[in-house]
Amino acid sequence: MAKANLEWRGDFDNHELNALHAEAFGHPVLDAEDWAGRVRSHSLGWVTAREGQDLIGFVNVAWDGSVHAFILDTMVKEGKKRQGLGTNLVKEATKRARAAGCEWLHVDFEDKLHSFYYSACGFQSTPGGLIKL
Repeated sequence: MAKANLEWRGDFDNHELNALHAEAFGHPVLDAEDWAGRVRSHSLGWVTAREGQDLIGFVNVAWDGSVHAFILDTMVKEGKKRQGLGTNLVKEATKRARAAGCEWLHVDFEDKLHSFYYSACGFQSTPGGLIKL
């Protein structure tokens, strides 16, 4: 794999991020999703990964405006997975959240991602709760 260019608050257009999200989470492309507006309004920042002009990875860092940040929507393009890109996206997000003064970085994930978040990214297990709305 050629070295991906990671960028904090990197530019992207809705179409390319909608396509990446659909691929990463297994659903049809939802062209109506306004990712750019949403992350600019609600996020501390995000990390984009590009190979040339192609968006090959993304992670969103939402926050409470104070000391808690939240990893959301970690995505890596098919064919680029299991090469360290997802780990590098999360590490950059972690570095940027720390630099912004956040004290805690939260994540929730499916069981199949346990090794990725705990072993590769360094998260620790904590009690938590969830209500499906």
